[in-house]
Parts: sequence; structure tokens; C-alpha cells
Amino acid sequence: MKNNANDYVIRILDSPLKVDAAEWNALLAAQSLDGVLNPFMRHEYLAALEASGSATPQTGWTPRFVTLWQGATLAGACALYLKAHSYGEYVFDWAWANAYQQHGLDYYPKALVAVPFTPVPGARLLARTAAERTLLVKALVAWCEAEKLSSLHLLFASDDDVAACEQAGLMLRHTVQFHWTAPPEGYRGFDAFLMSLSQEKRKKIRQERRKVADAGITFRWSLGQDISRADWDFFYRCYERTYLEHGNAPYLSRDFFRRMEASMPENWLLFVAERDGVAVASSLIAVSARPDCANGKNDPENRPTHGLTAYGRYWGALARVDCLHFEACYYQPLQWCIEHGFERFEGGAQGEHKMARALLPVRTTSAHWLAHPSFADAVERFLEREGAGIDNYMDELERRSPFKSPSLPPPTDPASPS
Repeated sequence: MKNNANDYVIRILDSPLKVDAAEWNALLAAQSLDGVLNPFMRHEYLAALEASGSATPQTGWTPRFVTLWQGATLAGACALYLKAHSYGEYVFDWAWANAYQQHGLDYYPKALVAVPFTPVPGARLLARTAAERTLLVKALVAWCEAEKLSSLHLLFASDDDVAACEQAGLMLRHTVQFHWTAPPEGYRGFDAFLMSLSQEKRKKIRQERRKVADAGITFRWSLGQDISRADWDFFYRCYERTYLEHGNAPYLSRDFFRRMEASMPENWLLFVAERDGVAVASSLIAVSARPDCANGKNDPENRPTHGLTAYGRYWGALARVDCLHFEACYYQPLQWCIEHGFERFEGGAQGEHKMARALLPVRTTSAHWLAHPSFADAVERFLEREGAGIDNYMDELERRSPFKSPSLPPPTDPASPS
């Protein structure tokens, strides 16, 4: 596909491995004022999903990476997948698919611009300028029309992505996540953070942490290359067991995490719970990093921390201990973030219970295009009603702030470029 007026060329690639890693990551870094790389949009992460067999045509994720070229220069790119189902997305459109089926129409395959299995807000359309980002969206729609696909979906998009999608006529959909944000002055420690909460919430957290300590559980953490191979193996045992206990195979293979260990260790923080010296549970946290920190030894004592975020991602346990999940997945990461000057901790998709752990509601946005005019009209009306419901839900949640003052910490926009 070529745009003669602007001398741009669109090339569709069937693998992230066909995109130069340095060029991709340079575009990613340009999406952030701080140059902080969202770990889930790094080329290494996306390449590992395919190379490990986690996101492939066999699992219902067929890559079609869309690239925008000006001469020999990569001006824009996005990770697009043809989907044969709606699993692993966290923005639910099963009702839309059912409606298509009831009318004898095919909803799948659909086009999805997202990070597989990862409900983390951030830049999805990597481009040098706003104009090139808009051009990339229009090229996506044109390609979907040419391929006779039912729809295009961009999930957990940044503000810049949303603006480009709106300009191109896509419909917007909002969901709610729960994130912790430090105040501008930070906290002097976990106790100081607790003192910012209401007495009820402060008491509850202390009780939950005491239950874990009274059960004889202690924690240790490792970052980057300090995570041993044995700890990676133990983590995967926990992660796999959690999925199997719910009757499902894990989305991500052990080989995927081996690739994370090898190609981007600086983006991973591991907490291991032990009792009597024996590991019983673990949680794996992703952390953002600047390109100058991507050396495998991302030292939290020396690196700059402005703009850095931790992301709650994976956990599992081999023993049942009351409140262990809360300690491993919320309190230990929050304490680490406070001690190391991180500004935000994102708790993942959904989970109103996270508010009791000081994670506040934030709005996330996706953008959608449907080829069938009648269905597009119906979905647009549905999104208007759903959007009004989300507004009311946000208002209700904001009245239930766990902090002493609703103004602490200040609200943030999780979809800022990253």
C-alpha cells in the first residue's frame, strides 16, 4: 500500500521478527516524554510471544505487523493480530460476536491492535508525529476493508492513540482499572503510606499483613539478572499451577519466560515467599526502564526513577495461606515501589477489591471500527449507554476513596504515552 501524496508506504509483515528491533524500540521510546519504555511493547517482548509459541496462529493469534515507511525510514508501526477468538484480550466483545453469529455473519477473524494477554495501557500506534499516527490508523482501516474483516479493535490505547482513532472515525469504549500513584513528594516509607489511608483501611491492611507474618511467611525480592534460574523455574511452577487449578493451560510457556530472562531481565522483579526456608509462592512484577538502563542490571539504588511504573502481572502459590495473595501481589510490590521511588503501580484488569489496598479507579480506553454499517450503528448506541454507566460507576468509586482525603493521591491518566 502506498500513499503517493506523502511518499509513504505501508508494509504488512507476518512476524515481529521481520521488524528491526532497534528501530521499533526507538519509535517506542519516542512515545514518552521521559523516554521510558513500556516493557510490554518492547520488540523483545512481542518477539518472545511468537518465538515461544505463546501468540501464534496455532493459539489464535496470527501476527500482521503494520509498518509505515518514508523512504528507508520506519516512520510508524503497530502490532496487529488476526484473531480467531476473543480470549486473552480483557476488553470483552463476546456479545458482539454472538450477535454476528445469530445473523449468519462471520465476526472472526477480526483485527486486533493490542499486546496479547496484557491489559496494560500504553502506546499502541508507534509513530514520529501525530499526522503519521493518524495515517497509520487510516491505513489499518483501509487494510481491514481490503481484507474483508469484520472489525478492528485497538485496546488499552494512549491518549495520542485515542486522538488519532477519533480523527479517523473509530468508536471509543471505556473500562476501569485500579492503579496506585504516589503523591509528588512520595512517601518516606510504607508506614507513612499507611498513615495517608483512613483508619479502617489502614487497620485492615495491617491485619492482613500480620496474618501472613504469623503464618511464618517471609519474602525476598530479586531484580533483573539477580533473579536466578532456579527462581525463574520456581515462579513458573507457581504460575502454571494457578492456571491449572482453574482448569486452563497457561497462556505463556516456560520458553517465553526463558526469553524474558535472556533478552530483557531489567524489566522483571520477582518476589518469593518462603516458610522455614522453603519457597511456597511467588509474584512476578514488570517494571519499566529507560534505554540507558537496559543493561540487565537495572540497579534501583542508582537509576533515575521519574516516570517509572511497576505492573502487577503473574502469581501463584504451592501452599494456601490466608491473605498471601494480597501480600505477594499488592503489599510487597507497593512497599518496593515506595522504597525505590517508583511513581505508579498498575494492578491489572478489573478488581474493585483493589481499592481497599489503595489502588484507585482509572479509566482506560479502546477504539473500535466495524465494517457492517448496521452493526456499527448498534454498537455505537450500545457504547453510548455503556459509557454513561462507566461514568456513574467512576463517580461512585471516587466517593469511596480509601485515603483520608479524596485529593490524595491526585488522579492520573494511565493511558499517557509509554
